Amino acid sequence: MKRYRTASDIRVGVIGYGGSFNMGRAHLQEMKQAGMTPTAVAEIDSERLRVAQSDFPGIETYTSVAAMLRKSAVELVAIITPHNTHARLALQCLKAGRHVVCEKPLALTTAECDAMIAAARRRGLLLSTYHNRHWDGHILGALKLIRGGAIGEVVRVNIYWGGWSKPGDWWRSSRTISGGILYDWGVHLLEYMLQIVDAQIEEVTGYAWSGVWAPQTRWKADTNEDDAFLAVRFRSGAWATLTMSHLDGRTPPYLFKVVGTQGTLIMDWKVCEVIRHEGGETITRSVPNPKGEGWRLYQNIADHLVRGAKLAITPEWARRPIHILDLAVRSARLGRALKAKYR
Repeated sequence: MKRYRTASDIRVGVIGYGGSFNMGRAHLQEMKQAGMTPTAVAEIDSERLRVAQSDFPGIETYTSVAAMLRKSAVELVAIITPHNTHARLALQCLKAGRHVVCEKPLALTTAECDAMIAAARRRGLLLSTYHNRHWDGHILGALKLIRGGAIGEVVRVNIYWGGWSKPGDWWRSSRTISGGILYDWGVHLLEYMLQIVDAQIEEVTGYAWSGVWAPQTRWKADTNEDDAFLAVRFRSGAWATLTMSHLDGRTPPYLFKVVGTQGTLIMDWKVCEVIRHEGGETITRSVPNPKGEGWRLYQNIADHLVRGAKLAITPEWARRPIHILDLAVRSARLGRALKAKYR
């Protein structure tokens, strides 16, 4: 892989500068903060290109990816587009000799991830995913407690995200575009889970329910599932579950519950609660979460390209939650558990 003399020598660009969450701006700002040089934006909306020019005066703008790859000297591209376009655009950029960072999820299927990883390896290029939440304060706090022995050996992880709500009328509610209800926030939550359970994946089971809310959006049959659940069994004997719901009017009062051999940890946005049974008493202590360090993602990528630092979010790591999601979707359709190919 090519090494750069300094981070400023790495010319960076983004594909997608849409208005939702201003992620194009956020990516370029974070890359700039890591020392890299914002160079180009590809976006089909001419109004958003004008916004990009205002945000980054002098930046090159293109209305197609092909034009950017042909005319620009950009060397690292962040892909910030709907989920079902990630694999196609990443392969296009990799084949053009560019390093690639995809917004999460990396892709929708294991096969797409495999193709992307193979293309990057053949050309000696970086491929990563924007798993900035790998360094969220709540997961950093939970990992410190768990690795410090606060609850003993991890036995079970339960993750719950949902409520009583109708899917929004946008592409994230389209099953064919987004991947379904499990994919959007689910890929974040599974990435947390894989940090907590340091073990090989054995099998995945998935369940899904559709039909109650779907007719009420313009996506109709293509709307995300209303309620979905997956279970992961690990070789260590531990297991984990993820529930995503638009139907549940009474959700658990926690984001994550981690049950260990010596106690239970409840992980939420501001604090982690540790619950232990000692001397016949139940003792609960609340530990404030540290500050998040999401800036470390692009700093790590810059350090990797300049001085060969170990890449934190490898494509193989990013494939693991996609493999779980892919298996869960197929399991729900087939009605049986599926063995994992990638552990």
